[in-house]
Amino acid sequence: MGKVVLVTGVARHLGARFAARLAGRPGIDRVVGVDSREPWGGMTADGVEYVRVDLRRPAVARVIAEYDVDTVVHLDVSAGVQGGRATAKETNVIGTMQLLGACQKAPGLRRLVVKSTTAVYGSAPRDPAVFGERMQLKDLPRSGFGKDATEVEGYVRGFARRRPDVAVTVLRFANIVGPAGDTPLCDYFALPVLPTVLGRDPRLQFVHEDDAVALLHLAATEPRPGTYNVAGNGVLLLSQCARRLGRPTVPLLGPALGLVAGLARRTGLADISPEQLQLLSHGRVVDTTALREGFGWTLSMTTPEAFADFAAAQSGGLLPPERLAAATDRLAGLLTRQNPPRS
Repeated sequence: MGKVVLVTGVARHLGARFAARLAGRPGIDRVVGVDSREPWGGMTADGVEYVRVDLRRPAVARVIAEYDVDTVVHLDVSAGVQGGRATAKETNVIGTMQLLGACQKAPGLRRLVVKSTTAVYGSAPRDPAVFGERMQLKDLPRSGFGKDATEVEGYVRGFARRRPDVAVTVLRFANIVGPAGDTPLCDYFALPVLPTVLGRDPRLQFVHEDDAVALLHLAATEPRPGTYNVAGNGVLLLSQCARRLGRPTVPLLGPALGLVAGLARRTGLADISPEQLQLLSHGRVVDTTALREGFGWTLSMTTPEAFADFAAAQSGGLLPPERLAAATDRLAGLLTRQNPPRS
């Protein structure tokens, strides 16, 4: 018999793309997409049965039982949710609890795949240079999406202990980018001028949306239990990202950047959360050895290649990258001469 796959979060671009890729593939009998909103683009792909369900309600148990679901791919854990921070937390945490409760009661369930995030490691001045999956973290995220994801992973581990017959895979994605990127960080990079933290140039990693969909497909169709960091090889500095986009940067002190972030949120330009400000201050890099050697998968695009494809789809910056790089270098030289380092 083929598999019946339930995909949560199909109202977003990634969920819609993933569900469409599964539909009609050999070995897949049915793909059921659920979300509390209409699917991305106002339609679902052929072969995807859409059911409007709010994961915060117990109704998802009825859907799992009615369709005799044997594989659940939980993508409805996200930083950007319509309705503000309170709604996001309810969807991420309460929604996951309801979903896992329904999975607990599904005797035919054999596989659970959960989209998590490297934000579970946080971003702080004393962070290690590279995070690994087995590291014991001293300071867990205390707010925002990172805290949500940490709680979600805790509930998932509890479910795995109660249902050892289910293969549970947790994928901690770095920032996902692509031509149709719809994440808060993509919104930040779409600003005509990028506010940055004065004196900081954080290291960042990215995953191309094509690689994310391909990896989710493999995890849903072949048992690869465990927790894995997912990021393209290499890193980019924030200043390098700005140059590739042709965007000028405005270095600000922390309090001033917080005011700018609040203004961007109120005007709807970008959802620059306090958590994202931490990332723009300190960055985050993860080790992906387990993904390559344990999971047996290597992403097709490096971090620079993934970001380059994202940048190519953006509207032109205010300055050509070459002129922007030269202007930035000249400004840095002037600042250095006016404020020489103290011995």
